[in-house]
Amino acid sequence: MRLSTVILPIHRWSEGQKTWRRAEELGFHAAYTYDHLSWRTFRDGPWFGALPTLTAAATATERIRLGTLVTSPNFRHPVTLAKELMSLDDISEGRVTLGIGAGGNGFDATALGQEPWTPKERADRFGEFVALLDRLLTEESVTERGTFYSANEARNIPGCVQRPRLPFAVAATGPRGLRLAARYGQAWVTTGDPKIFEEGTPEQSVAALRGQIEKLGKACAETGREVADLDKVLLTGFTPDRGRPLESLDAFVDFAGRHRELGFTEIVIHWPIPDSDFAADQAVFERIATEALAQLG
Repeated sequence: MRLSTVILPIHRWSEGQKTWRRAEELGFHAAYTYDHLSWRTFRDGPWFGALPTLTAAATATERIRLGTLVTSPNFRHPVTLAKELMSLDDISEGRVTLGIGAGGNGFDATALGQEPWTPKERADRFGEFVALLDRLLTEESVTERGTFYSANEARNIPGCVQRPRLPFAVAATGPRGLRLAARYGQAWVTTGDPKIFEEGTPEQSVAALRGQIEKLGKACAETGREVADLDKVLLTGFTPDRGRPLESLDAFVDFAGRHRELGFTEIVIHWPIPDSDFAADQAVFERIATEALAQLG
């Protein structure tokens, strides 16, 4: 199992760069950030762009992997995104993972002046977006006429440092998204079952996650792929456990152990932010980062 962190882009780089460097010093496998224009309770405060932040992080670090959790079609186009990702992969010398999802009805969904998409339209767009992005990052020239996204002789030369392209970590829980993860993903991402976040129990969450992994296995079988080929990533903080796994080293080891048994290969924890949903003791957090995996054995 690997342990990673997600760093929200809420600090000016003069301060924020210290966090990304510290994440590498602590030995995290990867440091991700959210790719939003604004997000939830942070909407009226500082919030910086994901790809410029990751580019700066790439120049401030040497070993840690970097990525988005997650990018969505809400305000992105595959052609321009592919060019930026190819460049970021080059600057980081092949350390980038693209977390990608269908998006939701948050602030991003209307920031460009459009009406929020229906769940069906989000799924339709997501499928077309991922397929075109895959081509753009693996072919030198792409022409495609889609329902939602098109490309006309779009060039991406010399391509990604990582071959055949940088890895996709596809966030999905529904059948169409899981099929995309099975076909295009090098990893699958989940935050758990949102239906039980408010009033569910940790035990119910484990059962729900087990069910998601079983569905992922079926989707992989349909594409002729082994589910073991995909990394399975749990972004924490959105299950009924909430912040409890970060209350102590023992609590986290217990949490991680239960989810490793389900088949998860990577757990992502939020870098502590005081006076927010992600508040946690920094000393405990850093102890988890440096000691938890050894205790898991």
